[in-house]
Amino acid sequence: GFIIFWSNHQMREPVYYVLRRMLKLYPTHLITAIMFVAVVWQFPWERTAAWLPNFLLIHTWVPGWSQLGGLNVPSWSLAAELLFYVSFPFFLPLVRKIPTHRLMASIGALFAAIVVLHLAYYLFTPGYKGIDNTFVPLLFDMDVSPPYDVHAAPAWFLLPEHGVDIGYYLSYTFPLSRLPEFFLGVLGARAVIEGVWRNTKVWWPMVALVAAVALTWVLPVNFKMSVPMLLPVLAVVCTLAVRDMEGRSGPFMTSKVAIWGGNTSFALYLVQFPVMAALQKWVIAGGEYGFAGWLGFALLALVLSQVIADLIFRFVDDPAMKAFGRYHRARTGKKRISAPRPRV
Repeated sequence: GFIIFWSNHQMREPVYYVLRRMLKLYPTHLITAIMFVAVVWQFPWERTAAWLPNFLLIHTWVPGWSQLGGLNVPSWSLAAELLFYVSFPFFLPLVRKIPTHRLMASIGALFAAIVVLHLAYYLFTPGYKGIDNTFVPLLFDMDVSPPYDVHAAPAWFLLPEHGVDIGYYLSYTFPLSRLPEFFLGVLGARAVIEGVWRNTKVWWPMVALVAAVALTWVLPVNFKMSVPMLLPVLAVVCTLAVRDMEGRSGPFMTSKVAIWGGNTSFALYLVQFPVMAALQKWVIAGGEYGFAGWLGFALLALVLSQVIADLIFRFVDDPAMKAFGRYHRARTGKKRISAPRPRV
């Protein structure tokens, strides 16, 4: 939300903006989804619910699709991002109407609404209400590595139905539940641009973020996946933005390495799971490894993921975005201009 408003707060061509966002999402998503299916290999293509909703990025709108058609697991968030991008032009006029002096109050009110929403999920929807972190790796005896993560096993896609924890689904993967979080970032960007947020001390937002992460270990699952971290993350992002505008980011944050990492981060996010699934299936499965072994495999997965992410950015993502920009400028006769410097 912060980045989208920062880059598009003077939007004049909403259709071009939406098409550009879709071009950013779909090619990399489809490449990594096909990579994942290639790892699974024994895949039921005749069962369209297992792949078509995911390919279209609509799979998190239906609980059964979300469980069955997860495919490349991180892609759940892309379905939410698609909603964010499409809704942004419609809500932008309302965001602009908020008086500058009421931005912080609006952030507080929106966060309170998010808390109430998740409290309602906790009180009124069926599902697990405990505080245990039941992530998949914790559910199995890990002395000997299995050939598949549960979401990458061919048998997973052949099950007649999947049990869905409705409370967890609504609080985590359902796109509408995450939409208010997107607009927290939008309001945060406005606060920085218009000089409402001026803090440059990064230590206290970071301390708050660490405390929020620690808090997730004692909160019910309906809350732990997002709520406690929202305001600390927003404070960190806003503070780093102000520091950057004042030239106080330091040499690393503006270095070529950092810029390269940012450019490839989207592909890295999506390629990580297919890479880990491939390593588990063809390298790790059946073995017993100590801490050093698992650390080595984790580093290997990171290196391979970063290399593939760089290739996707270099040969797919970046050329596609630049070509679309050139096509749009040629079609409209407009020159490329830089965004105006925000006012502090």
